[in-house]
Formats: sequence, C-alpha cells, structure tokens
Amino acid sequence: MVMPRVVLVNPQIPPNTGNIARTCAATNTELHLVGPLGFELSDRYLKRAGLDYWPHVKLHYYENLEQFVSFQKQQEGRLLGFSVRGKSCYGECNFQENDWLVFGSETEGLPDKFREQCDQMLYIPMPHPQVRSLNLSVSVAIGLFEALRQLDQLH
Repeated sequence: MVMPRVVLVNPQIPPNTGNIARTCAATNTELHLVGPLGFELSDRYLKRAGLDYWPHVKLHYYENLEQFVSFQKQQEGRLLGFSVRGKSCYGECNFQENDWLVFGSETEGLPDKFREQCDQMLYIPMPHPQVRSLNLSVSVAIGLFEALRQLDQLH
C-alpha cells in the first residue's frame, strides 16, 4: 500500500524527532530525515522519545537537501511543504497516497529555495496572533493524520 511519507529537513531537537518517529511507527509511515541534523541519531533523548519503537520505524536518512531532492525526483508524489507562511490551509488540501509531507527545522522552517520547489505550501491555522508556531511533532501529527483520514488509512 502506498502511503504519504513524512520528511523532516534539518530537525534540531531530539525529542521532537523521537516523537515523530513514534507517530510514524504507529501509522506505518516512512520517515525521511534530511541533514544536517541538530543531533546524532544515537542521541539518548531521541531514543528515549521514540521509546522502543525504533525497530518499527521505516527510517531513511539523507546527508543534505540536494541528496533528498535527487532521491525524491526519482519517485512519484507531490512535495507538500508545511510552513507558517504556507498559502493553503492543510484541511483544504486533497491529499494523495504518494504525497511527501515536508517539515522544516524548529528554528528556521523550510529553506526558501526548497519552498519554491514544493508543489504546494500548506499552513496549520493558529487563531491566536501571538503564537508563532506549533511544536514540530504536533504539526507533523496534525498533517499526517489528516492525510491518512482523507485516504481512509486509519484502520
């Protein structure tokens, strides 16, 4: 079965990535990490947040964005970037089975150059004007579960 994939570009905080890995394991979703990372993959906080689910994570690692883009272009699917500066609300997106849900680092978001390559830039609404962004692991869960809900893949 083809499913959406989660991509983290330059994640910086180990517990966020660990929580995302756990979500990916629970939903049988591939996790693609694009370096440079703000931590080592052997980081104890990363492992702790992912608990004992790491063996169930379909993990792919790329040293840099160029390496990931080269791989992704050989595959099918749209690049859907998530950003506070996105143009479309994630809830209005019609997700497809082979989409790549792409999230930037906690501090910088997605690089400008990469955002231009995305087929669509999505945002998650936040009604409170003083809140700049959601936690990365929360954002991934919101986007991923909406995609899986639309595709009727939550069984």
